[in-house]
Amino acid sequence: MKITDLKPEIVWKYFHEVTQVPRPSKKEEQIIRYLESFAGKHHLALKKDEAGNILISKPATPGYEHLPVIILQSHVDMVCEKNEDKVFDFGKDAIQTLVDGEWLRADGTTLGADNGIGVAAELAILASEDIEHGPLECLFTVDEESGLTGAQALESGFMTGKILLNLDSEDEGEIFVGCAGGKTTKGLFRYTPMATTNDFDYFRISVKGLHGGHSGSEIHKGLGNAVKILARFLYPLEIDLGFDFCSIDGGNLHNVIPREAHAVVGLYEGDKEKVRVMLNKFIAQIDNELKHVDAGVQITMESTDMPDTFISRPTSEKLIYALNACPHGVMAMSSDIEGLVETSTNLASVKMEKNQVIVTTSQRSSVESAKEAVANQVASVFHLAKAEVTQSGGYPGWEPNPNSRILKVAKESYVQLFHKEPKIKAIHAGLECGLFLEKYPHLDMISFGPTLRDVHSPHERILIDTVDLWWKHLLALLKAI
Repeated sequence: MKITDLKPEIVWKYFHEVTQVPRPSKKEEQIIRYLESFAGKHHLALKKDEAGNILISKPATPGYEHLPVIILQSHVDMVCEKNEDKVFDFGKDAIQTLVDGEWLRADGTTLGADNGIGVAAELAILASEDIEHGPLECLFTVDEESGLTGAQALESGFMTGKILLNLDSEDEGEIFVGCAGGKTTKGLFRYTPMATTNDFDYFRISVKGLHGGHSGSEIHKGLGNAVKILARFLYPLEIDLGFDFCSIDGGNLHNVIPREAHAVVGLYEGDKEKVRVMLNKFIAQIDNELKHVDAGVQITMESTDMPDTFISRPTSEKLIYALNACPHGVMAMSSDIEGLVETSTNLASVKMEKNQVIVTTSQRSSVESAKEAVANQVASVFHLAKAEVTQSGGYPGWEPNPNSRILKVAKESYVQLFHKEPKIKAIHAGLECGLFLEKYPHLDMISFGPTLRDVHSPHERILIDTVDLWWKHLLALLKAI
């Protein structure tokens, strides 16, 4: 079975089209051109702001002109992650989709259903001639995944509706009415490159095979963090042996739990076997710790060619200490909503460039003061290690509105359709809704979507049958408002 054989056909048709258009964060030019062409083909009004956000408007179907203007909103960019052995260029290549039983996934890459399925639903409604709805404004934002900069740049007056349906949630049957705010904290370690010598044998220590995933919606699962695991092994080497620390690389995006990391080190001849024994013991420990949550972890040490340089000793020592000390994971659970993560931090990546090492972390919380506290805790680790610290301005959370009228209508329409109550929740991941409220304080909003799993990783997949359920609810809601 192919993606175009799935139901509802019109949604999957447009999701397939979206998967064929490259759309990495900050490189959305091709999907913007696609949207412009789409609007022209269907004779729909389109406007674009300086950031690249697109608003396509569609008049009400006859008989529904009296309904309020509804804003449908999705982001067009996607997280670009692939398996190490997958040859793929996210700037040029189309996503290869596979029907795998009851799920749809991609072949070795992220699927981009976050938030391509929301984009597809908007396009399906805009293109359809038989869906009943009031006046619509379909908002397509850019660069959500790397910092919500499209939503941050959205200007007052760009849209006119007072009700917004965000289509960027990941559990069918759940309606989200709040989300966490976020912040990014970076530590920059400058170093002097030193020439390597033949006194050492050189090895690449790698951590891979981890699940990875979204640092908001999956941080509570206790998944392995490749950077933390690597730093944990390097720490006793630094304390007990000393070595040439030549390079390190791990993770990619601030909102992804890192799946892979590696370091190249130089060891004295007499220390090689001792390190291998230490590694075998360490592998057994990590396997035992992660056996129920991330059983695919692989840790290896292989000989490699001698690099040209290594990181000067004072810097490498501080870097290893900082990576080992930097917190990662859930910091607090909500006392207001059972089962909701309140505050977390993600040690997201470590990268080398131009004689410096950059460590990126991200913090989330539904409590603003707690977000600032954990961000400052991470910053303190970097300050103690004599790194240069920078922090983003962050983005606000979305506080639940218990008197939301659109929530009431959404609940009632769901019960009428499926004869059961939807779950009303807040989410630990960041949504653009908090930023919209800053510019449009009158907005009444909810967020809902089909069931996705393992977003922000090559395991990302969407539960096929839930797309039809979500679609039916969306259409019923458009008529019921």
